[in-house]
Amino acid sequence: MARFSYTARERTGELTEGTMEATDESAVAKLLLARNVIPIKIVASKDEPASGAEKSMDVHWYTPNVSLDELVIFCRQMFSLTRAGIPILRAVSGLAESSNSVRMRVALLDVIAQLERGRSLSSALHLHSDIFNQLFVSIIHVGENTGRLDDAFLQLAEYLEREQETRKQIKAATRYPVFVLIALAVAFVVLNVFVIPKFATMFAKFGAELPTMTKVLLAISDFMLNRSYILIGIIALISYGIYRYVSTESGRYKWDRLKLRLPVVGDIIRRSLLARFSRSFSMMLHSGVPLTNALNLVADAVDNAYVSASVIEMRQRIEKGENLTRVSRASGLFTPMIMQMINVGEETGRVDELLAEVAGFYEREVDYDLKSLTAKIEPFLIVIVAGMVLILALGIFSPMWDMMSAIKGGR
Repeated sequence: MARFSYTARERTGELTEGTMEATDESAVAKLLLARNVIPIKIVASKDEPASGAEKSMDVHWYTPNVSLDELVIFCRQMFSLTRAGIPILRAVSGLAESSNSVRMRVALLDVIAQLERGRSLSSALHLHSDIFNQLFVSIIHVGENTGRLDDAFLQLAEYLEREQETRKQIKAATRYPVFVLIALAVAFVVLNVFVIPKFATMFAKFGAELPTMTKVLLAISDFMLNRSYILIGIIALISYGIYRYVSTESGRYKWDRLKLRLPVVGDIIRRSLLARFSRSFSMMLHSGVPLTNALNLVADAVDNAYVSASVIEMRQRIEKGENLTRVSRASGLFTPMIMQMINVGEETGRVDELLAEVAGFYEREVDYDLKSLTAKIEPFLIVIVAGMVLILALGIFSPMWDMMSAIKGGR
């Protein structure tokens, strides 16, 4: 689309000037008339818009991304401002000035420029899909069309706050196991690089026959000391290969399906996805998004290729004339409770309300599971630590005891 500069007269008789993007002059005139503004002069602008291009120069690859906290604050502030009747342009301008995030500030400044050219808020936000995803933009679009933009921002704020709380719980639940595993890895390296070589020198002086476990430990220590670059290279190649495979469409699909079958955490991931599906689908339907469009957006929101493919298949079958209950049952994704809620919701026309209740139930279940996750993983960590201690006892202390017994026997 081209950029046009215009001069127009408002209903009060005041002259106003500005710029707008449109296909041609007549489109600009129609947009102005729709605002009750009478166009006087419309000229194609030869200058390219500087706002988006120049301001994006402030953003580099190392500039921190917009966090979920900042998005929540943005939605909460926009809800308060729009509820108070503050014009959108003024509200976004105020938030752009007060934003601490460089990426958010640059994005909002560009949104302001797009609003001044005649774009809607949803289409302006859509230009920054790295910050405002499709679900976010769709909710704003529905809010604009229904005149309930404040409610749209409130819904998004509550949805993002739940996502934020879940992420915090996951971090808290995995902090202890990750710390233990890192400590074990550090201990393994220290033992093989500094401790076991000392025992190897001592065993060599005595020239005693060593047990198999001791030979294995000495071989591992020697390998790490003299040929560690091979190990590092193998780990790097395997990691890169896994990363490349998971980056492919089929690899991501298989990995996301495998995550649902993992011991201990697989069931938690599954319930978390069901909660996210129910919450986002409920929000879409409550906002007035058509059923098939809502399923498309939910497929992106669940952030799991396996579940996403099943949701897309549901949408395709609905487009062929099947009802929601039948396609949900055929997908095999949902528990009997969700199926019952969907069935009752279709009959009563309250699918959004019942799915919101299901989402709340599973969110509480996931919350409890995450709090007890450390207790579930702890026995596995204890077994790993005990295994390391047993290997060291058999490999290091066993030959020492044999040598001490031989020395005493010789006396």
